Amino acid sequence: MTKMNSIAAFALAACLPCGAIAQPLKPGVLPSDSVYLLPLTLTDQDGIVHEWNSYRGKPRLVTMFYTSCQYICPLIIDAGKAIERSLTPAQLQRLGVVMISLDPARDSATALKETAAKRRIDTARWSLVAPPAADVRAAAAVLGIRYRQLADGDFNHTSVLILLDPDGRVLARTEQMGSNSDPGFLDAVRRATDGGP
Repeated sequence: MTKMNSIAAFALAACLPCGAIAQPLKPGVLPSDSVYLLPLTLTDQDGIVHEWNSYRGKPRLVTMFYTSCQYICPLIIDAGKAIERSLTPAQLQRLGVVMISLDPARDSATALKETAAKRRIDTARWSLVAPPAADVRAAAAVLGIRYRQLADGDFNHTSVLILLDPDGRVLARTEQMGSNSDPGFLDAVRRATDGGP
């Protein structure tokens, strides 16, 4: 199976029915519908390189964005912050956020760090990361995000927050951006972050 065929296979299988509770697996074993099966390296806002599957272990909000975006990407950040404000301190501690750049050519670690500072993003919980340029399309495919680059260098892209379980299975998605949270998505986040370690 080619890399793209295997990406497509687990991208299609990745979304559990709404409200489904994913069963934890043995340490080191990823489910066949985990987005973390995609081999991918990501460089964060501090210049540290991470393997994609190193984000396994806690529920995560994941999205794709780019730092020079003036329109929808700031609303995606606002949506993530609105979710955080609606959680208890214990739930908040159990949740991570990963924002993957669509534009690694311009989104250096410095650009990511400047965006984190400008938007007052807590990088103890949020990771702003950029994949190698050759892997952007694969990352978008596994997350079900569509995009295209425009002539001026901007991007048209799906505006979405995706909730992953600790093993990288998709629990919920929302396209409601801004400071008003999608109630159904927020409920899914609360369920995913209740209890646990």
